[in-house]
Amino acid sequence: MKPPRLLSGMPGFLSFWVGQVISLLGTAMTQFALTIWAYELTGSATALALVGFFFITPLLIVSPIAGALVDRSNRKFMMMISDLASGLATIFILTLYLAGRLEIWHLYIAGAFSGTFQAFQWPAFSAAMTTIIPKEQYGRANGLMSLAETGSGVFAPLLAGAMLGFIGLAGIMVIDIVTFIIAILALFVVFVPQPKVTEVGEESKGSLWQESIFGFWYIIKRPSLLGLQLVFMFGNFITGIPLAIIAPLILAHTNNNEIIFGTVSSAGAAGGLIGGLTMSAWGGPKPKIHGVLGGWIFSSLFGLVLMGLGASLPIWVVSSFIAGFLVPILNGSNQAIWQAKVAPDVQGRVFSIRRLIAWFVTPLAMLVAGPLADRVFEPAVQSGGVFSQLVYPLVGDVAGAGISLIFILGGIGGLIVGAWGYVTPAIRNVETIMPDYDVTAETEVVPQAA
Repeated sequence: MKPPRLLSGMPGFLSFWVGQVISLLGTAMTQFALTIWAYELTGSATALALVGFFFITPLLIVSPIAGALVDRSNRKFMMMISDLASGLATIFILTLYLAGRLEIWHLYIAGAFSGTFQAFQWPAFSAAMTTIIPKEQYGRANGLMSLAETGSGVFAPLLAGAMLGFIGLAGIMVIDIVTFIIAILALFVVFVPQPKVTEVGEESKGSLWQESIFGFWYIIKRPSLLGLQLVFMFGNFITGIPLAIIAPLILAHTNNNEIIFGTVSSAGAAGGLIGGLTMSAWGGPKPKIHGVLGGWIFSSLFGLVLMGLGASLPIWVVSSFIAGFLVPILNGSNQAIWQAKVAPDVQGRVFSIRRLIAWFVTPLAMLVAGPLADRVFEPAVQSGGVFSQLVYPLVGDVAGAGISLIFILGGIGGLIVGAWGYVTPAIRNVETIMPDYDVTAETEVVPQAA
């Protein structure tokens, strides 16, 4: 029985979801405004890629320990700590900006701090969600989360672009700080049951180090889950290179036109909004593996290849919209598979390692992306470059043409990864090979703050 005054089930999930919608809107506005500020300051694709690198690297390093602590602790408390840390990082940047001392390397420090604590957010929430709602609702709930993540982007670039001239970067960061407070308050009223210990969970107990690496063995011993993770690992590296430099692609082609960049970003977010609505109403394809592998194939084709071939606003908008639409279906289908197949009391550890496997290549992609664009592909496709004659019909020889070629090659690679998943039986048949866990039947009441 839940404590009085706390919300449970779908009402509880929706309370948390509303808080995240508001918080993510503020965060997306700040990220957009800081991207413009950083590119105007440095004019470097490498500098922008490093912002992402310094966020993701500590997140991945801390992930195994974070997963173990999530399973040992109150998952609701872990989510609150993560939100608080992100708010503190924004306060740090705001303070330096108001003092006139903000530099690009300060964004690296703030990103590293925020990334360290964000390592707790996703496994804590993913594991908590399986105890709040029944498994039949996983697909729809994940669609709503995609809606929160991408839907806020429909308005954030346009709002940030319009408000920069009135309240400036400082005003946008103040709004972001307020939204973090709202997200934390929304969590206070939600009841999050703790899962009972399963046989697998009992076997996994040990020292913090032993529990931190448990997720590796859990996945490695299950070929279907391992294969699914390899799809994301290879796919994230191949497609992560172009995605790390999408801002330079648009800005280089348009002479740093903020409105065009904001329009393309909003188109992708609008696609994500509709994709999230579709996923939340539909729940995803059956079997859900089609949403995963089909999502990889079509998002790579339309979101990257078409983006690279396009050199005008209409094509970029169409490409960004289609890719945005497919992402919630891809990720929501994948998340629903894992939530159903993994024992509830070890999900923090398994999901942390799952993200580590899928994302550890992302910092490498971010490190490679900037130099690859600035020093290799851009000079190679310009007039007189080694690739100029060969690729001129595809991308031309204008500024940003080399980045366009990176998008085309990355899209082809992502398409191949999705096709590989289809021809591998252990991946294609994951939903029939592995049994489901009835997570909501295996939870217990623990004291929580009202």
